[in-house]
Amino acid sequence: MAYDKQLIAGKLRRWEKYLLRYHLPEWESIPNMGLYMEQVVDLLMEYLDYMPPELKEEQVITGAAINNYVRRGFLPGPKKKRYYRLHIACLIMICTLKQSLNMSMIQKLLPAGEDEQSIREAYESFVQRHRLTARYFVDQVRLAGAVILDHADTRESAVQTTEELITSTAMVAGFSRLLAEKLILLDNRTLEDGGSIEIE
Repeated sequence: MAYDKQLIAGKLRRWEKYLLRYHLPEWESIPNMGLYMEQVVDLLMEYLDYMPPELKEEQVITGAAINNYVRRGFLPGPKKKRYYRLHIACLIMICTLKQSLNMSMIQKLLPAGEDEQSIREAYESFVQRHRLTARYFVDQVRLAGAVILDHADTRESAVQTTEELITSTAMVAGFSRLLAEKLILLDNRTLEDGGSIEIE
């Protein structure tokens, strides 16, 4: 693999700037007038527009996927074939989390039922956490990519090449997914039935 350091540094800076400006829509800004499936898919594509342009051919969501989520109980059913704010908020959370978790894990994180207030609270918390996590991620990429970005202050964990950055990022994604899954599986567990906490 051959990477141009200046190109990679420029792309990292551009993506950093984009991520720091990007925000999921606030609850009140999500339409609540009842949208048809095709309109929902288009809206979600607009809301979740942080995918690299090279990957935009791949749809973040499809009508078939939405129907499947409703059928499997991941999402409240539409009202007369129309989707409202609570549906769209759930779909935003699903599409975002689907990048790193499987649907059975995501279902455990979503509010159960159709109570709009519960969904609103979960969504507002999710939006805030998304914003904070994006900032944290940008900070970690700055540290890891310090050599590529020509930062004077580098740490031992800083990578030397783009290949190392790709590998490290993939490893962090794997560790993050494992941790998220382990924590989800501890729901409703206690010290007595949650397995060993011994450190050897």
